[in-house]
Amino acid sequence: MREKIIEEIQEKKLIAIVRGLPQAQIVPLASALIAGGISLIEVTFDQQEPTSWQGTANAIAAIGAAHPTKARVGAGTVMNLQQLRLARDAGAKFIISPHAEETIIRETRALGLVSLPGCLTPTECAQAHAWGADFIKVFPAGSLGAGYIKAIKAPLRHLRLLAVGGVNEKNIPAFLRAGAEGFGVGGNLVDKTLVAAGRFDEITALAREYVKALDA
Repeated sequence: MREKIIEEIQEKKLIAIVRGLPQAQIVPLASALIAGGISLIEVTFDQQEPTSWQGTANAIAAIGAAHPTKARVGAGTVMNLQQLRLARDAGAKFIISPHAEETIIRETRALGLVSLPGCLTPTECAQAHAWGADFIKVFPAGSLGAGYIKAIKAPLRHLRLLAVGGVNEKNIPAFLRAGAEGFGVGGNLVDKTLVAAGRFDEITALAREYVKALDA
């Protein structure tokens, strides 16, 4: 399953980041994203609210139950082993963090999940890879630009880099040309105003624009 998820991330390239949404909106949102062609969905933990962590796990499980064959659900902002295990028990297939921590990366691999830690510098990227990271989440990519991805890829061509933070349908083509193998997209795609208003058809339309940008 691990290798299959890696292949799907490389093929589909787009991971929708779902952060801070009520449980009732999670499945309709996932359905809208899938209808638009985005099946990789990351549900994030809130580090300031430990009481919400089980709810995050429940949201991961709910998407998986609603779309067992169409969705690939992962956990985001995973910063400790408790969150990692909650995510695993909920059916998460990949683990994303804003940072690179050896313990989390190695345990993610030990649990048979795909590891995507966040890094910025070439040193961090190379170290995370050595610890077993499957992909490196370059964050915040939007602030640095596609040129930064290209510069890292020049000496570190063996690393699989994802651009995350400030990514939109307009800059995706430039990041692809620079060597990015995928993207994490949050508020630019998962618009909380649209979600709150139940305008899921507009989320679907946005998702289609992101998918279309991959071929631009």
